[in-house]
Amino acid sequence: MGAGAAGMMAAFEAGRRGRRVLLLDNGDRPGRKILISGGGRCNFTNLHTRPESFLSGNPHFARSALARYAPAEFIAMVERHGIAYHEKTLGQLFCDGSARQIVTMLERECGAASVEICCGVRVSEVRRLSAPNDARFELVSTSGDIACDSLVIASGGLSIPKLGATGFGYDIARQFGIAVIEPRPGLVPLVMSPADCERWCDLSGVSAEVVARTAAESRDRRRAAPEFREKLLITHRGLSGPAVLQISSYWRSEHDISFDLAPGQEVFAPLLARNARRDTATALAALRDVLPSRMAERWLSLALPERADWTNAGIARLEQSLHAWTVRPQGTEGFAKAEVTAGGVDTRELDARTIESLRVPGLYFIGEVVDVTGWLGGYNFQWAWASAAAAGRSL
Repeated sequence: MGAGAAGMMAAFEAGRRGRRVLLLDNGDRPGRKILISGGGRCNFTNLHTRPESFLSGNPHFARSALARYAPAEFIAMVERHGIAYHEKTLGQLFCDGSARQIVTMLERECGAASVEICCGVRVSEVRRLSAPNDARFELVSTSGDIACDSLVIASGGLSIPKLGATGFGYDIARQFGIAVIEPRPGLVPLVMSPADCERWCDLSGVSAEVVARTAAESRDRRRAAPEFREKLLITHRGLSGPAVLQISSYWRSEHDISFDLAPGQEVFAPLLARNARRDTATALAALRDVLPSRMAERWLSLALPERADWTNAGIARLEQSLHAWTVRPQGTEGFAKAEVTAGGVDTRELDARTIESLRVPGLYFIGEVVDVTGWLGGYNFQWAWASAAAAGRSL
């Protein structure tokens, strides 16, 4: 159920093993989210994929599937289909052409594995059959009742509802008594408080390279949330850009986010030189070397006290604050702007090797519906491929 990245992959992996597979989707065509990914070029994997690049209540859960289906295996399929691709930055692989090429590839693999794809089908109920027969489940759908021995839920999360995202997968899990970690927006822009908006949001469109950190712990509470060195973008409502999207998956409403606005640099060191001028103009000139001019002017005007302290200690404090610009977001832009959904089906309820429910034989949850959320840059696609392969090869 769900003809997205994970659903199509699991379908043809099972079909290759001689299983009779029906792939259902409530939308009008497969791969809708793939088509808009990566600016229309689909960032289909990341060369640097490792378990530490994923957020989950159980940080070890994804390790098995990721190890058994590495990026190289998907890349081999891309090359077999003659799809040209390139590495952008940080191991991110994109199609040279269109994301449509990835969808077409997956459709062709489904066709070769005799998978039947039915779009525009809505399922209103899933029943577990108790009588001894060849089927374990019965689906009540707009195309009639469908009986099946194995049921794979690849319906995704709540992100981008305009593409048909629903909480269907979570509802099925709860129906069968399977725990669900509260879903929330991940890889999402952040909204500033009204006061911070007044200070900063007229600079909408200004960006800078930063290091983003948050005091929130990672979900397993044994590791601090990682830090990300990427671009920050000021928007008309708050903050976005890769650094913000990355840290948003870890952020909680009771925590601040801290930005190092000049990573690896001592910006105000020239003011400490012998005979150097120590005034606002000199500080601003130094800051403009590392930040866009308007952002440098605004930050310095807000950071300097009414009576600026140009002693060595005062300059040291100014330097320190530049490397720890702190913001308390008011919230996020929500599921409408989130690239993924964090949280989901609790991994403690699933077999790490097959992604099958531990309490309901024959019921599988794969891809975004599971409580495994990757970093920005192709990691979530790699989880989709890996979890789908794990399920499809075990059905």
